[in-house]
Amino acid sequence: MADSREVMNIRQAAQYLGVSPDTLYKYVNEQKIPAFKLGNRWRFKKSRLDQWMEEKSAEADQKRTRKAKAASQAAT
Repeated sequence: MADSREVMNIRQAAQYLGVSPDTLYKYVNEQKIPAFKLGNRWRFKKSRLDQWMEEKSAEADQKRTRKAKAASQAAT
């Protein structure tokens, strides 16, 4: 099971994140997601992916808060 492994390959990480392997390759090539190469293959540490998801979630929450605050100020 992908979520029980600390180090995952591209297929396992894509399944864990709920995206296609092609999307994950795109994120890796754009350096949007933490990954490292072992030999010539991409690997992903579950703990780093979890941390990355937490950071992205917090960023999204901050954006929503700022938009809501701006909307309420515009309404007054």
